Amino acid sequence: MTDRFRLTIAQLNPTVGALRANAAQARAAWTAAKDAGADMIALPEMFLSGYQVQDLVMKPAFVADIARQIESLAVDCADGPALGIGGPWQEGDHLHNTYFILHHGKVAARIFKHELPNTGVFDEVRLYEPGPICGPYRIGPLRIGSPICEDAWHPAVAEALEESGAQILLVPNGSPYHRVKREERVSHMVARVVETGLPLVYLNMVGGQDDQVFDGGSFVLNPGGALMAQLPVFDDAVAHIDFEETPEGWRALDGPKETLPDPWEQDYRVMVESLRDYLGKTGFKKVLLGLSGGIDSAIVATIAADAIGAANVRCVMLPSEYTSQSSLDDAAAVAHNLGCQLDTVPISAPRAAVTDALAPLFNGANPDVTEENIQSRLRGLLLMALSNKFGEMLLTTGNKSEVAVGYATIYGDMSGGYNPIKDLYKTRVFETCRWRNTNHRPWMEGPAGAVIPTSIIDKPPSAELREDQKDEDSLPPYDVLDRILEMLIEEEASVAEIVTEGFDRDIVKRVEHLLYISEYKRFQSAPGARLTPKAFWLDRRYPIVNRWRDDSADANRP
Repeated sequence: MTDRFRLTIAQLNPTVGALRANAAQARAAWTAAKDAGADMIALPEMFLSGYQVQDLVMKPAFVADIARQIESLAVDCADGPALGIGGPWQEGDHLHNTYFILHHGKVAARIFKHELPNTGVFDEVRLYEPGPICGPYRIGPLRIGSPICEDAWHPAVAEALEESGAQILLVPNGSPYHRVKREERVSHMVARVVETGLPLVYLNMVGGQDDQVFDGGSFVLNPGGALMAQLPVFDDAVAHIDFEETPEGWRALDGPKETLPDPWEQDYRVMVESLRDYLGKTGFKKVLLGLSGGIDSAIVATIAADAIGAANVRCVMLPSEYTSQSSLDDAAAVAHNLGCQLDTVPISAPRAAVTDALAPLFNGANPDVTEENIQSRLRGLLLMALSNKFGEMLLTTGNKSEVAVGYATIYGDMSGGYNPIKDLYKTRVFETCRWRNTNHRPWMEGPAGAVIPTSIIDKPPSAELREDQKDEDSLPPYDVLDRILEMLIEEEASVAEIVTEGFDRDIVKRVEHLLYISEYKRFQSAPGARLTPKAFWLDRRYPIVNRWRDDSADANRP
């Protein structure tokens, strides 16, 4: 009789520190696996603790609580399938990123992560000790090897497992999204399958944690790289994967194969899910934002409506004497199209009061950006007052282009608890608005249709802090600015390389200067959804005080 093995995989959404709630999810998934006749159920890396826990894992009481939860899970899940679940573990003086195998009422195996990532948002070398390469564990007829996340991005662990008798590879992951990340994952996992000749199950978690979104998209490969199952991205999913022993070894049978959305939809989904989970996991039920009539606040309002429903989004217009009628009309149209509440709080009188208060000190000084920023800071003050009074989280609306060069007022329009578009360049803001106007999905709680008026998308961007102001009065055109920023930030290009691409050296040097001198603002900015491998926060860590500038473009000058 041919041996069969059923593995249930559960890509679910944990919350950092919510140990009992995470354990309850694991128990519910285990029950579903038991009802389906599974031999084992697997949950992702660090699922019990949530991920990433950062320095929380250094608190002994936290790790001790994890140990108690593991013991309780083992007892509760004794009569049924084995349970694989990730969490931290203290072994002597060392902390390990660990995958626990619970079977027959006890911890049957502890797998320690061997390759610790120390790039981008990860600094596990700081927190954990690399474990030895652990051998496979047996569940029923099958010997399973479990490289943990980064372990499977390098050949050594998978090859050692194959050499020590593993018959399939089960890879639990806490792998956060960035654009085209899936292609990288698949490439590495196909390499492991080719090298070892073993089937591979790639299991990823879903859900938002601070700036990161874990996008799921778990999949199963057979030797040769054949795709046997594909779970959806971003959604909770529990799937039963059947394996069968053949003369050539164990092979996965066909499972569910979900169609995956394109990168534009995935980026938008990340901004929605990150905000939804950030609010839900911190306890906020409603948000507010300043609605200016511009494109950035329009897309943030739309993201918010899609995340938590328009009834939970308050839009506030704060006009001054420089606010155009078209901006008032556009803001009203966005709120109406989305179905959000729109309040208006004029700032002309408060601005006059501040101007009068400062007049004795400003006497003889010419008006400049100081007076412009007073308007922005008054708006921040009023919005924060509403946030305090009604318990609604204030969203900030600066795109990555503005955040990069400091084209934002600290303690003004930078005020707020979260920024959904912090990692979205201005040129992509325009395209994202066009995409949302023509696309609607079941996971969006906002209305379908063209919710952002074309007049907002087409008009020249302006902060409207002085008469006839345009962004291009202070910045290069956004297509130029964004490409220079992409090269400086994402590509780590030198000034000389950017000039070689055809950009004016003086403009490049000015953008570089603005990027570096704005670091102090980013240190005080709200967190926001991570879309790229060079998002501002953990991906890109620069000193605030930095006198170095790249003079490579001058290297060949006399």
